[in-house]
Amino acid sequence: MDDYSSRQIGTEKAERSAAADANLMEMMFDAQRLMLGEIAFARNEWIDRTVTETHLLSEFLSKLAEAHSVKGLRTMYEECAQHQIDFLRRECDRLSKHGKRVIEVSSRLFDGGPPDG
Repeated sequence: MDDYSSRQIGTEKAERSAAADANLMEMMFDAQRLMLGEIAFARNEWIDRTVTETHLLSEFLSKLAEAHSVKGLRTMYEECAQHQIDFLRRECDRLSKHGKRVIEVSSRLFDGGPPDG
C-alpha cells in the first residue's frame, strides 16, 4: 500500500466519522427539541385542565345552589354526571391523538427526519 492510498483511506475514515458525529449531534438536538416541546405541551394541558375543572366546579356549585328539592338535586346530579362523562370522553380522545402524534414524531426522529410537529 502506497502513501497516497493510506492517506486516502484515512481521509475517508475521518469524513465518515465526522458525518456520523454530525448525525449524532443532529439527533441529540432533535431529541432535545422534542422533549422541550413535550414539556411545553404538558404545561399548556395542565393550565387548560385547571381552567376546565374550575369551570366545572363553578357550574356544579351554581346548579347545587339552584336545586331546591330532591328532584332538583337528582336533575342536577344527572346533568353534572353527563358533563363529566363528556369531559372524560373528550380528554381520552385528546390524549389518544397526542399519543399518536408523539409516536409519529419519535419515529421520524429515529428515521433520521426532522421531528416537526
